[in-house]
Amino acid sequence: MSDYGMQKLSIGEKIGYSLGDLAANLIFQTLITFLAFFYTDVFGIPAGTAATIIFIVGLLGAFVFTPLVALLADRTNTRWGKFRPWVLWTAVPFGVLALLAFSTPDLGPHGKVFYAATTYTLLVLVYAASNLPYAALSGVLTGSMAERNSVSAYRFVAVMIAQLMVQSLLLPLVLILGGGDKVQGFHNAMLLFAVVGTIFLLITFFTTRERIVPAPEQKSSITQDLRDLAGNRPWVVMLLLTILVFTTLALKGGTYVYYFEYYLDEAALAAFLQNIGFNGFIDGLNSLLTGIGLTEFKWPEDPATSAFSLFNAGGIIFMIVGIGFSKRLADRFGKRDVFGAALFVSTLFLLAFLVYPPDRIGVVFVSQILHGFFYGITIPLLWAMIADVADYSEWKNNRRATAIIFSAMLCGLKLGLSIGGALVAGILAHYGYQAGAPAQAAATVDGIRMSVSLYASLPFLACVVLLFFYEINKTMESRIERELGERRARGGSAP
Repeated sequence: MSDYGMQKLSIGEKIGYSLGDLAANLIFQTLITFLAFFYTDVFGIPAGTAATIIFIVGLLGAFVFTPLVALLADRTNTRWGKFRPWVLWTAVPFGVLALLAFSTPDLGPHGKVFYAATTYTLLVLVYAASNLPYAALSGVLTGSMAERNSVSAYRFVAVMIAQLMVQSLLLPLVLILGGGDKVQGFHNAMLLFAVVGTIFLLITFFTTRERIVPAPEQKSSITQDLRDLAGNRPWVVMLLLTILVFTTLALKGGTYVYYFEYYLDEAALAAFLQNIGFNGFIDGLNSLLTGIGLTEFKWPEDPATSAFSLFNAGGIIFMIVGIGFSKRLADRFGKRDVFGAALFVSTLFLLAFLVYPPDRIGVVFVSQILHGFFYGITIPLLWAMIADVADYSEWKNNRRATAIIFSAMLCGLKLGLSIGGALVAGILAHYGYQAGAPAQAAATVDGIRMSVSLYASLPFLACVVLLFFYEINKTMESRIERELGERRARGGSAP
């Protein structure tokens, strides 16, 4: 069999590719975690107005910008390939717009709203123009599914590093870089992220190469591309699975803060932080920083917020550990089976939150760590499986349309995040949540506990069931890889 498109990728190319996702997620994680806070508490936009901007622009990103970029990227032809040029063209605009979106010009109330809506819309447009072709690039770096597993593992270690930096360290970084001034701190932090992100995207462009290209004689219309998608059962399964996965991520992620604030016992949280030596570690770190003339590390002081931040950090760190096992398991057993098994086990540890008493802080953290480890195994496989679906479509239809397949999954991702976010608010309202109250009714607290356990587990369990209808198992992976390699070696002719 020819090795057309089956070359092993160098570690340098894998790292170079992964830096593109680290760059994107420094901004993306900041947007989904802190944009509302920035608009309301830093820029001074009313909460309702901020929510409207975020929601409407999010819909534009999911259902207008992403499909449009997909159709254009699949029809781009340059000496650099189809997708790498988009990474190059958007590197500087992405960094500039990220900085502008988190800037605070001295404008009146209406001017602030106009500025926020304009900069966020442009940022989401450029993000789609950068990140969708970047994601599609993973499907054309190599035709080797084993190498694709490896690339995905590198990529999502970078994603988790960005997530750890943003979710656990951004607010302390804002306080340090701004000398206690949140406005200046956000500007300086985003300037740092913008510069680093731009450099990393340029590195991605210069260190990668597209090896899988459509046959020169391939001609297809938009209608044909959409018809191919509709008849591609693995694509339908992966679309539904993507929606469900990100529904759970948004639901549990958005509810954890209430779980720590209202369900877990505050005295038990304080004792836990003291007993594990965390408070002493922060005190020692601050003594070191102030001793050399720097601003002290502003970690949240109340037990619920402090423990919540540590809880997130622990989960992310062990997700990174889980990612390290992903490739070897997928190479041996196939992506589908490993994804399903790891997702099921991770769900069991999520369900366990249903039975933990409010004073059992240690088991809550252990459950989060184990959930993070097993979920981490699945993280690279989701996107590697989407790349396999692009191969499946080419194998079945003798036409390759990589970007449109990835665009549908990104639409599913954004839809899942929207559904999960709406469920957070809807479930809280159903159980009678009172915003700002020092304590909640017993029924409300019970609803919060159900949200982070049972309700968050149901979409994951539905994903496990869906995988029984996903036909690309280990045997079919090998067959598609072999037959596409032979076909490409013959110049793209059909068998």
